[in-house]
Amino acid sequence: MSTSSATGADVPGAPVLSFSPVTLPAPGRPVDLQVRVSVPATGTGLPVLLLSHGHGPSNNLSSLNGYAPLATFWAAHGFVVVQPTHLTSRTLTHLVSDAPGAPDFWRSRAEDMTHVLDRLDVIERTVPRLAGRIDHTKVAVAGHSLGGFTAALLLGARITDPDTGDVVRLAEPRIKAGVLLAAPGRGGEVFNGPMAKQWPIIGAVDFSTMTTPALVVAGDKDDSRHFTDMGPDWHADPYTLAPGPKTLLTLFGAEHGLGGIAGYDAAETTDEDPARVTALAGLVAAYLRGRLTPGDDSWTTACQALTTAATPVGRVESK
Repeated sequence: MSTSSATGADVPGAPVLSFSPVTLPAPGRPVDLQVRVSVPATGTGLPVLLLSHGHGPSNNLSSLNGYAPLATFWAAHGFVVVQPTHLTSRTLTHLVSDAPGAPDFWRSRAEDMTHVLDRLDVIERTVPRLAGRIDHTKVAVAGHSLGGFTAALLLGARITDPDTGDVVRLAEPRIKAGVLLAAPGRGGEVFNGPMAKQWPIIGAVDFSTMTTPALVVAGDKDDSRHFTDMGPDWHADPYTLAPGPKTLLTLFGAEHGLGGIAGYDAAETTDEDPARVTALAGLVAAYLRGRLTPGDDSWTTACQALTTAATPVGRVESK
């Protein structure tokens, strides 16, 4: 059995309805929160998957308009995928460049996700054909790069505010599982790249309190020299330094774009590999189904297929 068939990656899934923007009033935020919601055309009892975008050089991939290769797949395979436009998005730079929290908006990014969960009833009423189809007890978060940093905070990682020295906790108890895609690693002496001083918040995270179950995805060619000389292992830190239960998926040959997850045919993707993206999407869906639905064996089956594949896309370890 191939990895793709085990994860359902080679199954087309349901047609997808994508609705945007859904505008959620957010008092105190420089602009209201806009989200894209993608759902399968059929099915009930659907889990919610919050998807936090990264930063990156593109104008629109870092917004509700990015990550279509993942969002569409996950929606087709039974998830309600909610994508906010965080204040870090290049689409908002002209509106928020001088707002409190700029330029990283680390606290606001996490608060966006809590705001979405607080307004799920509004989203249900607003998105056509969605009312009554969400299982509010099944909530997960996924994030890429800076989005992985945001996901880590929601999963329980604490952070020391570089400006005040205060220890901040932004854990969201309604989130039952998470996925960190090419997320930043530790601070300290290894956080020594040329961009480290510009982004001190990245090195201020303590993963030892990130207790919510999570899948950490790291590319074995993702060498982020602008932040660290530690090499690709830096992106495995959320697994290495956090308590269990955690799972690490190392993707062979993958760089920071993990094959091109941020958008179809994105020029900034240095390791474009559509097959890798599809396999990753299927593996993430299998992991989350296993975590959110008791008795679901999708992840076990996917891992067995991964280990027996003639050309595996990666390797898995757990604790």
